[in-house]
Amino acid sequence: MIKKEKYSAAILVIGDEILSGRTQDTNSNYIAKEMEMIGINTNQIRVIPDEKNTIIESVNELRAKNDYLFTTGGIGPTHDDITADSIAEAFKVDLEVNIEAYDVLEKYYKKIGSEFNEVRQRMARIPKGATLIENSISAAPGFKIENVFVFAGIPKIMKSMLEDSIKHLNKGKLIHTISIKVDAVEGDIAPVLKSLNDENENIKIGSYPFFNSNNDFGVSVVIKSIDKGFLILAEEKFKNYLSKNSLNFK
Repeated sequence: MIKKEKYSAAILVIGDEILSGRTQDTNSNYIAKEMEMIGINTNQIRVIPDEKNTIIESVNELRAKNDYLFTTGGIGPTHDDITADSIAEAFKVDLEVNIEAYDVLEKYYKKIGSEFNEVRQRMARIPKGATLIENSISAAPGFKIENVFVFAGIPKIMKSMLEDSIKHLNKGKLIHTISIKVDAVEGDIAPVLKSLNDENENIKIGSYPFFNSNNDFGVSVVIKSIDKGFLILAEEKFKNYLSKNSLNFK
């Protein structure tokens, strides 16, 4: 396989509790940051309900458009945990009791002195042909099928599963980043940002206004590139522009 400079990913957050506001999604933020560190660019984050057809359509769309798709939520033991069922239908494979997953769960519940009942056994149902993803926190595994990685929604468990999944990912070139905080409004620096962006396709620039309780305001400018030389050059040009226009920065 030819190694690419960049790989793409999408994140699919599944859960009515996220859409209702009862639970705050922190998983997508964590995954996106971890992916950027290994040269995988997150193109889209989508939040959807626990609804089978929506999950199937979203999975099939996003896995076709990206190198990787990460899903979080909906693989627990309750009736509304339908992600595994939906993924199986998306790939047109059977959902079956995975012997390895069953054994892992049975040993875990025996160890903690809890009954491995029928409800908990649901978590051993895995789409046929999928590879298990280890859960070092509560044993119930996630799984990988082709380029789709299916994680739990509980952040601590999700992080454990993501850590176990890194070995399956192709890493792109490291993305270098610099951040410059400017005491100005976006209109003051928009011309130079456009100029830098237009003259160099090897960099990516983002500007993010901020305000705080002390009436302090400004713009955080983030410049990214896989080429450190282009990044340094863009930083120098930007800072020279700020200095010439008497704009403070740090």
